[in-house]
Amino acid sequence: MYAHADGHDLRHHGDAEMRDGAAGLVDLAVNVRTGTPPDWLCARIAESLTGLAAYPDGRVARAAVAARHGLPAERVLLTAGAAEAFVLLARALPAGSRPVVVHPQFTEPEAALRDAGHEVRRVLLREEEGFRLDPAAVPEDADLVVLGNPTNPTSVLHPAGTVARLARPGRTLVVDEAFMDAVPGEPEALAGRVDVPGLVVLRSLTKTWGLAGLRIGYVLAEPETVEPLERALPLWPVSIPALAAAEACVSPAALAEAEAAARRTAVERAHLLAGLAEFDEVRTVAAARGPFVLLRTARADAVRARLRVLGFATRRGDTFPGLDARWLRLAVRDRATTNRFLQALDQSLTAVGEPGGGTAGG
Repeated sequence: MYAHADGHDLRHHGDAEMRDGAAGLVDLAVNVRTGTPPDWLCARIAESLTGLAAYPDGRVARAAVAARHGLPAERVLLTAGAAEAFVLLARALPAGSRPVVVHPQFTEPEAALRDAGHEVRRVLLREEEGFRLDPAAVPEDADLVVLGNPTNPTSVLHPAGTVARLARPGRTLVVDEAFMDAVPGEPEALAGRVDVPGLVVLRSLTKTWGLAGLRIGYVLAEPETVEPLERALPLWPVSIPALAAAEACVSPAALAEAEAAARRTAVERAHLLAGLAEFDEVRTVAAARGPFVLLRTARADAVRARLRVLGFATRRGDTFPGLDARWLRLAVRDRATTNRFLQALDQSLTAVGEPGGGTAGG
């Protein structure tokens, strides 16, 4: 079932840009780090295949994730990616609940809530305010609030203290931190916090480690929240290879590698933003802290089509509530790729009749 609400296709994701006819395109549409999974991780996953005759036992991986965040294992639930966690939360929510989703953000939480029969209210963050969170904008009667941090697609990193202000007695506060490990030092992370009532943090290992096809993520929450979600899962929901990946990706060596990758991404993101700033007809969310940036330009749909002709796949923005057809999201890539993209963008803007923009790829 595809959830369409107010003209937004909530089930459209960046991978759609890389399907039919995408051979040879440079992928700027999907926010998975290039060059992943690394060889050492592939080797760990391959080693796990010798145990496929056994049923999966997630206790070791669960303990490893818990230790990574300084939590007891009963506050951890391993899932087949963060998307599964959104479905579990939506199905566990009682009828008559009052969920609120803060947009623009990853659309799967709202789609899952709608599919489960819930009426969803939206809080739309505003471009003129830098897409920053105002806790006062969230209705007081909301008993479930969903927010991404850093937020996809705006790449805005909200202060942890601001996000925590959304917590209330009787409210579940769901914070999607799928891209938090792409932020150097994770300064605004709530993962590991036990002092925020009703907090549920979702993490994904698919973006930083290139495991979208393996499906592995986890929930961090109070045991009273984890237990009913775990009961709702089928038996053995996470495969042996995915469990091996989870254990490997939270090791000290892996965390150090992820931190180094996050620092490189920050440098490459700054280069991309500087190049985009050379175009008078392009506006960006300059406060970007994630591994992607959001830009606005007139006729972005035509620009996106022209970029495909020139070899680049980008993510359309009009499927995100709060955005329209003027927006595009770009994954951050290496400098050489960015320079080629900026040249292609210059050609695309000119080809679709935008005011002339100078080449910004130097």
